[in-house]
Amino acid sequence: MKLAIMQPYFFPYIGYFRLLQTVDKFVFYDDVNFIKGGWINRNRLLLGGKVGYFTVPLSEASSFVKINSIKIKSDIPWEARILAQISASYSKAPYYTSVRDLVEKVVFSHDGYISTLAKKSVLAVADYLSISKVVEISSELYGNQNLRGTARVLDICRQEAASVYVNLPGGRNLYSQADFSREGMDLLFLDGPMREYSQAGTEFHSGLSIIDVLMFNSPEEVVGMLEPRGY
Repeated sequence: MKLAIMQPYFFPYIGYFRLLQTVDKFVFYDDVNFIKGGWINRNRLLLGGKVGYFTVPLSEASSFVKINSIKIKSDIPWEARILAQISASYSKAPYYTSVRDLVEKVVFSHDGYISTLAKKSVLAVADYLSISKVVEISSELYGNQNLRGTARVLDICRQEAASVYVNLPGGRNLYSQADFSREGMDLLFLDGPMREYSQAGTEFHSGLSIIDVLMFNSPEEVVGMLEPRGY
């Protein structure tokens, strides 16, 4: 059984969904420390023809606080701001209406916590793409918050009886094949470039939020981009 464990990101880049598509079970790692400057509450789009950020403002976020305990600021109309950014930059994109509606439903359906919002964004896109996977939430299931780093990931893999742990390329700096081999598991990384597609401008910008990909490609085309090109 192939397993992936990832922090919940807000409308992450397409590689996140390639990971989701590849595995049999996906775990939202929501009770680890927040990553400042990461992708939990922000991502990038082409805004006014240039790469820029859209961000969910947070209250008292720091690298010493667990993701699932961080609240979204309630005194800033960030939902309308993000939708305005999208409308101003993507209104002529071929799939604008359906994708904007998707984003609107997500940003107005949270419970005040960034972890919930980020998870909803991933699951809403998965549903839009007809990707059906078994999904778990680390804070609700494994009871191993006393463990850290690789030890905790390995424990989750053991509890799930995973035979293969799959991660994105950035995980090469975090995990060792030897650690997983000792547990009788394989460690795989999703490699290979993402397929380019026509964006609003002439120059292609990779690694943007999945929102950008959805704006210019049908669900079927996006699913075709998710096929791994190597491990």
